[in-house]
Amino acid sequence: MSHPIISAIEDRQTINLFDPSHDISEEQISDLVRLATKAPTSFNLQNWRFIAVRSPEAKARLRAVGWDQPKITDAAVTFIVCGQLADHEHTPERLAPAVEAGIMPGEVANGWQGAAKNLYFEQPQRSRDEAVRSATFGANTLMFAAHALGMGAGPMSGFDPDGVAREFDLAENEIPVMLLAIGFAAEGNWSQKPRRPLSQVLQIV
Repeated sequence: MSHPIISAIEDRQTINLFDPSHDISEEQISDLVRLATKAPTSFNLQNWRFIAVRSPEAKARLRAVGWDQPKITDAAVTFIVCGQLADHEHTPERLAPAVEAGIMPGEVANGWQGAAKNLYFEQPQRSRDEAVRSATFGANTLMFAAHALGMGAGPMSGFDPDGVAREFDLAENEIPVMLLAIGFAAEGNWSQKPRRPLSQVLQIV
């Protein structure tokens, strides 16, 4: 029997057509994001934020800066997945729960803060790259959480990032990495499309 994670990877499909008559609750939205935040981040910085665009008014504003994509308003919720610039100064508070739980020794946490400073302090490109990585990990986990809960997801990179930042009051350290529509699929979505052969994408050295 295939492992359920493998089955999810094999079965997942991108949903572009959503049934607008189906809503999801705030509790379901919270559970989706709780699962998304199980994704890994560098130094456990958890440098992300998820804006759940759910009301008709907010969806209309997002669609206006989201290349007028219908799934933004048809889906039960469309998330703005934001990455936050990696900042070593956040490591003490982000690692404190792990130290308190006995998962990580305090001296290791202190060492991680120094390592994060060496990596990101006054390194704007690295900090931005990490923001994009973290948001992408979170969004991918969010997609599979939706799949596991019987919903579908459609990621979008087609939007005006400055418009999204303006309309939804993103902080200066936040980057809108992608939009992710989540809800219940309508008829007419394509199944998962074939992938390139491994011979073209895999190198073993």
